[in-house]
Amino acid sequence: MCGQDCPRDVTRPFLRAAVLGLGVLASTSMALAQMGAKLRGDVPFTETPNSDPLPRWIVDDVRKMRAYPDQPPVIPHSIEGYQLSVNTNRCLSCHKREFTEASGAPMISVTHYLTRDGQMLADVSPRRYFCTACHVPQADVRLPVENDFRDMSRMGVKHVGKE
Repeated sequence: MCGQDCPRDVTRPFLRAAVLGLGVLASTSMALAQMGAKLRGDVPFTETPNSDPLPRWIVDDVRKMRAYPDQPPVIPHSIEGYQLSVNTNRCLSCHKREFTEASGAPMISVTHYLTRDGQMLADVSPRRYFCTACHVPQADVRLPVENDFRDMSRMGVKHVGKE
């Protein structure tokens, strides 16, 4: 007789946790299998599905309107073969402030010359050096999901002072 200090049966909570874990694992694997089936179409998992053809890049050099405030501008030209590394950035050879007059390219934003603390630098901030982290080229592709976004101006909202 060990009374209240006697250890209880520890197998019950362990078994309960194991059964619960197996249930979660089974439901997760079924959900992943269903999601994979949707992404693969009717192709069985034992076969490799045909991939879509590579997209055609939009390279018309026409600046696109931004979809939302503070959206980074998209790249309206081909960047194939551009070197973008720690030592070299071909984008800056046209878009850096001192080269825009000769190239005709728009200058990068002055925010690209600021540190996190708002200190102005003489050159592009290291955190803004890798352009394709935010700016992307556009491709002529079918949207993966429907998009019915409408800009405020298309919804009949009038600008302040235009009444």
